[in-house]
Amino acid sequence: MAAAGLLAGGWLAVSGPALAQEKKLRVVTTFTVIQDIAQNVAGDAAIVESITKPGAEIHDYQPTPLDVVKAQSADLVLWNGLNLERWFERFFENVKEVRSAVVSEGVEPMGIKEGPYEGRPNPHAWMSTQSALIYVENIRKALAEADPAQAETYARNAKAYSEQIKAVDAPLRARLDKVPEDKRWLVSSEGAFSYLARDYGWREAYLWPINADQQGTPQQVRRLIDLVRKNKIPALFSESTISDKPARQVAKETGAAYGGVLYVDSLSAEGGPVPTYLKLLEVTVDTIAKGFGQ
Repeated sequence: MAAAGLLAGGWLAVSGPALAQEKKLRVVTTFTVIQDIAQNVAGDAAIVESITKPGAEIHDYQPTPLDVVKAQSADLVLWNGLNLERWFERFFENVKEVRSAVVSEGVEPMGIKEGPYEGRPNPHAWMSTQSALIYVENIRKALAEADPAQAETYARNAKAYSEQIKAVDAPLRARLDKVPEDKRWLVSSEGAFSYLARDYGWREAYLWPINADQQGTPQQVRRLIDLVRKNKIPALFSESTISDKPARQVAKETGAAYGGVLYVDSLSAEGGPVPTYLKLLEVTVDTIAKGFGQ
């Protein structure tokens, strides 16, 4: 009997926290940037997971059966929209019964100006802190609707996190403002920085408009070489989830400096350079500024 009592006590000791975890809202996001934003809004009231892993390319991700199981067990699925997750509509056929929300709802999209996706929205709206505030509010609403008992918690967390986003904006702007206005060309492999460039008064150029099948073609490379030479652009960059070879080729041909890796589509793992959304913004802007000697 004593042994049975110890076993029972031990089971209860373990199961108490486990049961508490089970009662928490379970949220699944399509990629790590939304996961981090959502976790900041949710705090300890929800468990938030991402389908894609840190460092993964999001645009043409191929979901696995385990991804489907993960989403089917969720109480809420959060996705970016704006044509980012081209795989998501097919994926979502398997999880129609799960509540979902598009976190970019209400963002004024910037259009893609060329290539096979011309006329469609540029999906990288989170690279604008102003858009990120809209993401936070949409996530707060979605969490509160899925879990009304914690609505006040989500509202409190959303307000606090929004203040953090606002607080990083001025230093980012000040850092990029140090670059002379005639030099403010943000040149990257993918056209993923339209929102950031618009917010901070930079012009944008790129090899391809959005990560798709055609990346780094001879025509794309030649066109960017001509633009960099014509405008005497001193530095260019590439993104963390793709090959840097085309950007390095342009740098070599033009004499521009290869300024390094920018982060946009994915966070790094914990302990990496950009484990959070706010760190992603700070490191990316810091890399741009250093590329221009600031």
